[in-house]
Amino acid sequence: MNQLIVIALDLIAIGVLAFAVYYPRHRRRDLAVAFVGINVGVLAVAMVLGSSTIGAGLGLGLFGVLSIIRLRSREIEQSEIAYYFASLAIGLIAGISGSISWLAASLIVLVVAVIAIVDSPAILGGSRARTITLDRAYTDEDELQQAVDSLLGCRGATISVRSLDLVSDTTSVDVRYRAVLKTPRPAAAAPVTPTQTPTLQVQR
Repeated sequence: MNQLIVIALDLIAIGVLAFAVYYPRHRRRDLAVAFVGINVGVLAVAMVLGSSTIGAGLGLGLFGVLSIIRLRSREIEQSEIAYYFASLAIGLIAGISGSISWLAASLIVLVVAVIAIVDSPAILGGSRARTITLDRAYTDEDELQQAVDSLLGCRGATISVRSLDLVSDTTSVDVRYRAVLKTPRPAAAAPVTPTQTPTLQVQR
C-alpha cells in the first residue's frame, strides 16, 4: 500500500513538473513526454534495485550513461537539462525510499517548487541570449559594444566574440542582455462617424 502511495506521489509530481510548469512555458511536447518517460523508468528500476541484491551503484551508473547519450543526441537548452535532472531526482527519491515518508515527500515537493520558481518568467523573464553576425569587423571593443547595444535596444550587454573575420569584414558574437519589456499600448478607439438625423417631409 505504501508503494502505491509513493507511485501516486511520483506521478503527481512529474505531471505537475512536465505539463503544468514546463510545457506552458517552453511548448515542447517531445521533451514533456521524455521527462515523464524517464521519471517513470527511473522510478521502476530504482524500486526493483531497492528490493533486490543488485548494487544501487550499478543502476545509477547505467542511468548516468543513458542520460548522457540522450542529452548528446540533440541540442537542448541548459534550462531543459535542469528539467531532465529534476525528473531523474524525483524518480530516484521515490524509488529508493520505497515507502512514503515526510522526508521523501518534502524533497519531491522541493525539487518541483525550485524548478517552477527559478524558471518563472517573473524572475528571469527579461534575460535574452543571442548569437549575432555583424556586417563589419569590429576590432575596437567600445565600438562593438555601442553597435550591439544600438542594434538590440539595450545598454551594457555582455558580449563574447566568437569570430572576427577581417577578410569578409564580419564579426560573430554571443550576446547576453536584459530586454526592456514593453507594456502593450491600449487599442485606439474607432472613430465615431456622425449619423444623419432623418428628416420628416410633410406633404401638403
